[in-house]
Amino acid sequence: MKVSRLAANLIGSEIIKIGNEVNELKAKGAEIANLTIGDLNSELYPIPELLKKGIQESYQNNLTNYPPANGLLSLRKAVSEDLKNRWNLDYSENEILVSGGSRPLIYAAYRTIVDEGDKVVYPVPSWNNNHYTYLTSGEKIEVETSVDHNFLPTAAELKPHLEGAVLLALCSPLNPTGTMFSQQQLSEICELVLEENRRRSPEEKPLYILYDQIYAMLTFDQEHFNPVSLFPELREYTVFIDGISKCFAATGVRVGWSFGPPEIIHHMKSLLGHVGAWAPKPEQESVAQFLNKSQEVDLFVNDFKQKIKESLQTLHLGIQEMKSKGYKTESIQPMGALYLTIALNYIGAVKPDGQQISNSSDLVFYLIQEAGVALVPFSAFGNSENMAWFRASAGGLSKSEIQDLFPRLEKALSQLV
Repeated sequence: MKVSRLAANLIGSEIIKIGNEVNELKAKGAEIANLTIGDLNSELYPIPELLKKGIQESYQNNLTNYPPANGLLSLRKAVSEDLKNRWNLDYSENEILVSGGSRPLIYAAYRTIVDEGDKVVYPVPSWNNNHYTYLTSGEKIEVETSVDHNFLPTAAELKPHLEGAVLLALCSPLNPTGTMFSQQQLSEICELVLEENRRRSPEEKPLYILYDQIYAMLTFDQEHFNPVSLFPELREYTVFIDGISKCFAATGVRVGWSFGPPEIIHHMKSLLGHVGAWAPKPEQESVAQFLNKSQEVDLFVNDFKQKIKESLQTLHLGIQEMKSKGYKTESIQPMGALYLTIALNYIGAVKPDGQQISNSSDLVFYLIQEAGVALVPFSAFGNSENMAWFRASAGGLSKSEIQDLFPRLEKALSQLV
């Protein structure tokens, strides 16, 4: 069957591929500690009770017709108020766009800003920017980051690539690493963007920042920073991505929002109106009601992120204990989000069957089979398959399940020579 060139060359999600392998083995009875998907076990981490009741009541009250294209006014007002109180960001309800989660908004931002051949700059590892650039026929400029800076891009690394670019995609806390920009790191990048835009003529398309802060409320011991709070003049160049999926453990509820320059938001609304990527009306109304109860929001988020922090810390301490035993492992102290960054330096090792582990994907599938432990290699986020760093997502397992995986992981790695 003939299909479009876009469809024929589109690469599926590498993370979902690993997840499918895990699900097939689990269906056959295998015990797998699944650290792959950036999701949450809803039995361990249910959504806020008030939000759940609100959704149920909204359906009972027949709020089941179309929502407005840009989202319910009640929700946009609630988001506007929360942005002021939480981040000191002043955006009116007319500068906010609601959608069915954050993914349609990211796609709409790319579609609104990027023309064929336009340069898009983003760090690797990072989530899905390669796919969004492909979908918009942009020219991807991938900037390799290093463990020395917690896999976050520095101004010095980005500077050679910003001339002529139209979009710089950033995320903090970062998926896949769970690391965060410091104020200085982000400020230096923001100054580069302002400098680049000052050089451009009014006829030229500016350099925009796409700032994904979907994990901003899930930070542990560091403060979250954003471009516009640091540099108010970046307001006309910054498109934010946010929503409830992570902070309220509500990945399946599908309510996200974007806010930014009115012209960009307007065109994103028009594009998503044709796609029909709206969040359901009952969920929108219920999120609005919940956001308006700021004390309840804070109580839930503080409890939820403490539990996630404890799970990530359990994972981190386990990796560090393995390191102290002589295993070739490393991890970065978790800062936020759901993720721990882990190094397993076993590429090139030989398995018991005599076959060599030639890349990070080989190691992933070896550990699934032999240890019942599933991780995502950084190659799924744009890095080389020769890189021995991995993302571990803690949202699907209890602390005891995390503790139980280490003997199996040690045994499997001990068999490699």
